[in-house]
Amino acid sequence: MKYWLLKSEPNVWSINQQRKVGVKGITWDGVRNYQAANNIKKMKKGDLCFFYHSNIGKEIVGIVEIIKTAFTDPTDSSKKFVAVQVRFRKMLKKPISLQNIKKNNDLKHLLLIKQSRLSVMPIDYKSWKILNKMGSI
Repeated sequence: MKYWLLKSEPNVWSINQQRKVGVKGITWDGVRNYQAANNIKKMKKGDLCFFYHSNIGKEIVGIVEIIKTAFTDPTDSSKKFVAVQVRFRKMLKKPISLQNIKKNNDLKHLLLIKQSRLSVMPIDYKSWKILNKMGSI
């Protein structure tokens, strides 16, 4: 299993909307950055992803699971980009702000800090555990 972070602007798609979709999940589409798309292609069924509210809030708020691996993004007329299907797993008991992530020296290497505009990124296991602890999971 691998771990990831997916960013969404909460006024476009929020963790609460994700939760309401239920077990069938929803397509995570609209990614048009090649590095992020390559990360999507590496995702496997059962991988877990932090759900990060970007722009508004700037915090990790929950966890979603990959339930269908990469397929052609239905919103991409060029058919170059891919999407995955994700389903809600849980809310964090305590959202983790970007500010608090930046304060933790063990997390300084994360792409969330180094490439702040990247919308889909891997999270190493050690950082996953640290972030889960910070989110009171």
